[in-house]
Amino acid sequence: MQSDAKQAKPKKKSSLFEWIKAILIALALVLVIRTFIFEPYVVEGESMEPTLHDGEKLFVNKTINYLGGVKRGDIVIINGKDGQKIHYVKRLIGLPGDTIEMKDDTLYINGKKVDEPYLKENKAHAKEYEVHLTGDFGPVKVPKNDYFVMGDNRLNSMDSRNGLGLIEKDRIVGTSEFVFFPFGDIRKTQ
Repeated sequence: MQSDAKQAKPKKKSSLFEWIKAILIALALVLVIRTFIFEPYVVEGESMEPTLHDGEKLFVNKTINYLGGVKRGDIVIINGKDGQKIHYVKRLIGLPGDTIEMKDDTLYINGKKVDEPYLKENKAHAKEYEVHLTGDFGPVKVPKNDYFVMGDNRLNSMDSRNGLGLIEKDRIVGTSEFVFFPFGDIRKTQ
């Protein structure tokens, strides 16, 4: 009978060790995933309305730094300057080397007219008030390693046109993939 009791103790230690090991592996996986692959972010403000709404939570794909870059039209998450603990959510408009110009509410990139279907609703609202959604500017030549971004809510967005300036490549955290909260509004964002 004593031998059975002695054998039970090592099983308890072994079982406890297995639980601790499983928890540590799970924590390591979460850390790796959040650091290098996906991370949740909260949208703050109205600069991306109606595409993204204030308070929505979205997953950001951080693999752009390892598996490929960003492309025109992506919604990107941008770090603040000089270590500021702020993030911006904007649409990527101009790539390095592009020339960006806005005339009569129409975007031109490298002299070619660009359709912006994500602005349809906001342009309709601007038209009701007899104003342009996006004021004329440019041409702006985007330097190497920089990007030009704008919010979809152009009348209420701090972006590359005003205050935010051109965005250095290393400030782009990743691309918005989908909204996961509120649960009733789960959707892909690109």
